[in-house]
Amino acid sequence: MTEQELFSTAAITSFALNGRFLAVAEKLAAPAGLTAAWWQVLGAVLHEPLPVAGIARAMGITRQSVQRIADLLVGKGLAEYRENPAHRRAKLVAVTDEGLAAVRRISPQHALVSQRLAAELGAERFAEIVAALTELAATMDRLELDS
Repeated sequence: MTEQELFSTAAITSFALNGRFLAVAEKLAAPAGLTAAWWQVLGAVLHEPLPVAGIARAMGITRQSVQRIADLLVGKGLAEYRENPAHRRAKLVAVTDEGLAAVRRISPQHALVSQRLAAELGAERFAEIVAALTELAATMDRLELDS
């Protein structure tokens, strides 16, 4: 395969994989009263509050999408806005206890899907694939191909 064919195949495969991940995420999130997008934003702030722009960068989605979802999550009591000592106008998004409980309700089914993938691929191969995807994403970020 040429470099151009490799790039095209990687992109098309990534798009298809993203669709599959989103479909699985919707199925996992629904019983907890979440959508995949809500879960994605809550997941970004589970360990520490972040500004909307930081969530967008981490998740590879637009700031406007994150803002819309964050506003919905805050309205439902799953997240809250906090003061940001580093930037007065860019509030931090933080998960609430209710949001954390919703994410935790996903965990048992999430573990089952993870185990099925690991069983199908083998734990070592699964780890190699994750490392390769992580490396590819970091390389794309470094190249700043979209600017």
